[in-house]
Amino acid sequence: MVLKGDGSVWAWGCNDFSQLGDGTTTQRATAEQVRGLSGVTAISAGVVHTAVLKGDGTVWAWGYNTAGGLVDATGTHRATPVQVQGLSGVTAISAGRSLTVALKGDTVWTWGDNTEGQLGDGTTLPRTTPVQVQGLSGVTAISAGGWHTLALKGDGTVWTWGSNDDGQLGDGTTLPRFTPVQVQGLSGVTAISAGDDFSVALKGDGTVWAWGKSSFGRLGDGTYTDHHTPVRVRGLSDVIAISAGSGFSMALKRDGTVWVWGFIHAGSSTDLHPAPVQVQGLSGVIAVSAGDIHAMVLKGDGTVWTWGRPPRHSPVRVQGL
Repeated sequence: MVLKGDGSVWAWGCNDFSQLGDGTTTQRATAEQVRGLSGVTAISAGVVHTAVLKGDGTVWAWGYNTAGGLVDATGTHRATPVQVQGLSGVTAISAGRSLTVALKGDTVWTWGDNTEGQLGDGTTLPRTTPVQVQGLSGVTAISAGGWHTLALKGDGTVWTWGSNDDGQLGDGTTLPRFTPVQVQGLSGVTAISAGDDFSVALKGDGTVWAWGKSSFGRLGDGTYTDHHTPVRVRGLSDVIAISAGSGFSMALKRDGTVWVWGFIHAGSSTDLHPAPVQVQGLSGVIAVSAGDIHAMVLKGDGTVWTWGRPPRHSPVRVQGL
């Protein structure tokens, strides 16, 4: 997905559940505009559903809609955007594997699948309309992962809930949590990103920290060992943005270079990288986004570049944008 400066949203790729929002289930190899949307200020692509935030504070969504109401309470897949009911005044959104998260003021609201307690309302019941996460305030940023969720508070602490089989909650255990718990040993955080079964955080000093499942080397500490509390990603400094995907992560440095680790397409090969490597042929980048098995960056000139599956081992420019 791409958000243009005019408030329009464009999408391409898999469309089995109409997650492209173009009214069809046709796969798209070039960017197509999402129908009936304007005034959008933020976008978030889940696995098979999509959510956007409008400038008026309302949330709109489309795509897969049977996991407890990812879009609305009907259970019907939506091929074009519909407004999420009972929610206004939203300032940030994040679509995960089977849930959606919204930041309203300094409180967090969630809906969708809740099998692992990822909605943070103290239950494992699916929710077809937004519910408030219990015991959480002072939040400034949110990120929805596979079956867990992260929240960043204004004091620089990170709080999380949901599945914890691989230590992705960072509380030193592998116990699931149905309400928020604080990530241990982590402060001064300025950005967060939840992967499938791991988590990544950026500190104000430009260092990156990760915890959870480490297969493929996705924690970036040079090992393949799971960590139930944060460890520093090796050799990274002066980072200004991060993004965690399914099995890999991305970091953007202040100099406009992009670094990746985990299961990635880097340079001329697909390989496992337990420590960060620089993406070749990229400069002037201002934003990064990690997907399932592909990656996307935005350059300062407004162009978008991607690589990954289908097999592109180095960045190519997205056409028509």
